[in-house]
Amino acid sequence: MGHLSTHVLDTAHGCPAAGLRVTLSRHTPQGLQTVRSVVLNADGRADGPLLDAAGMAAGTWQLAFEVAAYFRDRGVALPDPPFLDVVRLDFGIADAQAKYHVPLLVSPWSCSTYRGS
Repeated sequence: MGHLSTHVLDTAHGCPAAGLRVTLSRHTPQGLQTVRSVVLNADGRADGPLLDAAGMAAGTWQLAFEVAAYFRDRGVALPDPPFLDVVRLDFGIADAQAKYHVPLLVSPWSCSTYRGS
């Protein structure tokens, strides 16, 4: 059964990004539709799938990671405006029966992602 998950690691501090807010949205003909917003737990993960098997659907989706707010909450002095504020990742789900894991490695100055397992 398919599902969507994420995991965020803070590469500046070498730890999970606990407390980082992530918003999942779906691109529709009417525009971007917010599906869910979560705050990541102590392991840098949502407490459950962002989409379970019933919610999975083929199409284009977006994850918005609020990285500047997270780093400010950690006491990091950021410029105004920050280099990275909200990292928006548009991605496609081609097979709603598959597992999609979208990790993010992030610092105030860089980010990297991939389709994980």
